Amino acid sequence: MREDFLLLNPGPVPVTRAVRDAMAEPMVSHRSKAFEAVYERAQDHLDYVFEHSTPSGASTSAGGTSLILNGTATMGMEAAVANLADRDSEVVSVVNGKFGRRFARIADRHADVTRVEFDWGEPVPVDAVAEAVDGDTDVVTMVHNETSTGILNPVEAVGELAEEHDARYVVDGVTSIGGDEFRIDDWHVDVAVTDGQKALAAPPGISALYVTEEAEAHLDGEHAPFYEDLDWHLRKADSHQTPFTSAVPLFRGLAEAVSDIREEGMPDRIERHRRQAGAFRDAFHAMGLESFPRLNDDAEYSNTVTAIRLPEGARGDDAPAFFDAVEARGVSISGGQGHLGGDIFRVSNMGNLTSEQLIRGVRTVGEAFGEVGVDVDTEAALDAARERLR
Repeated sequence: MREDFLLLNPGPVPVTRAVRDAMAEPMVSHRSKAFEAVYERAQDHLDYVFEHSTPSGASTSAGGTSLILNGTATMGMEAAVANLADRDSEVVSVVNGKFGRRFARIADRHADVTRVEFDWGEPVPVDAVAEAVDGDTDVVTMVHNETSTGILNPVEAVGELAEEHDARYVVDGVTSIGGDEFRIDDWHVDVAVTDGQKALAAPPGISALYVTEEAEAHLDGEHAPFYEDLDWHLRKADSHQTPFTSAVPLFRGLAEAVSDIREEGMPDRIERHRRQAGAFRDAFHAMGLESFPRLNDDAEYSNTVTAIRLPEGARGDDAPAFFDAVEARGVSISGGQGHLGGDIFRVSNMGNLTSEQLIRGVRTVGEAFGEVGVDVDTEAALDAARERLR
């Protein structure tokens, strides 16, 4: 693979040289003081990310614990649901994309699930969720930033419903936490889930949860998979350990990545991600392309993943040639997932991308369209992106 290959797909995202170097350090025991120092460093900086993801940097949590898991965010999603619900529990899952559907499928294995479901890319009407959440609801699950469609869902409004009915609220912040605003207490979140390979800009294979003090009282590890007993994870985290063998290199990479986030500061990081996402949208609109997700008063475009409708000549059976032309230029973007394959393309600005890398991505997409015979105005797109990035 060429040295300057650029990942603009929605994870894994590029990692820094410092992260790669940290993973290459000599191996140590996962029960050693050296590893405990790594865990403590990662946990400390994760606390900062979970609790201070606001434009001002103000804290949004009165208390909670960051947990690091030996697995991707799907493990975190299951751990959250399985520790808060059992077969007698009622879970309401909001679905308007692949990862909302995944949350519902996970919950199906552990509880009685009511899906509040909409077409992928459609905004969530809060009134429809309100009809499903009632006094019998034990847990509500929702995706904040739906990676499959590039839409920000109304997590705050749904959190108010969960709070009103004393239901635990579990939120997938996988592609928002570390790159966009996220408010634990203000949005009534009990457990938040994120992934190393997304906005945290860490290696894949590791994820994190934030468990509030209020949520701890509702955990029941006896009903959870043995490996995902959060009571056990919380007890071990007190001594900067995990219950089982830790993926030492991944923990080191995560510790370095979240340390970089704290150095940048969440206010600046949020502002940068919003500016970069706006540059992608402005550029692709200047090409004459359309954003995929539809919005309502409660939904917004994602600030970390941009989803665009493929034009005629690069859609359906013609889509592979377009994606091949992008990759041939040393750039990776993503198509649509599931039934959206061949309908949309998605680009990510998660992590530590520079303005120059975004400009390269815009130019590459424009050139790839030109190669497959789709007429787009690449120069206008570059001008629009540069204007937003100034």
